[in-house]
Amino acid sequence: MEHSTPPFSLVGLDHVVFIVDDMPKALAFYQQVLGARIGYSYPTLGMEQLWCGCALIVLQDITNPGAAYAAPKVKGGRNVDHLCIATTTFDHEEMRNHLKAHNVKIIREAFHGGARGMGHSIYIHDPFGNMLEIKGPAEYEDGKNWT
Repeated sequence: MEHSTPPFSLVGLDHVVFIVDDMPKALAFYQQVLGARIGYSYPTLGMEQLWCGCALIVLQDITNPGAAYAAPKVKGGRNVDHLCIATTTFDHEEMRNHLKAHNVKIIREAFHGGARGMGHSIYIHDPFGNMLEIKGPAEYEDGKNWT
């Protein structure tokens, strides 16, 4: 298959997700030491989001049953779940074809929140196993119409 060019333009970093095992300690550090402001909270997922400029630092507490999927497979393993890259609007079928042309497998597609609000995301791995979330623009502000 012929290689293709991306069907989007990069906008910047939307968020990074850090895996933690002590939410109060993590919140104290990011708020008191770095000055991050509280953003959105998803207690059933063990997730707190903090504003870092116009991007988010997401803390996911793996001691919370709702965050079990984010726990490293090896104790003491990775502590970054994924990096989210913000993009312009993209056609979903063009994106799928573009990734396929580069032999990149889509891990999952989702519609959820980020620094710019609720929107569509595609998750992939880079060649080194790092999870990347490619996130188009928001369809509406995060925290609204969320169940």
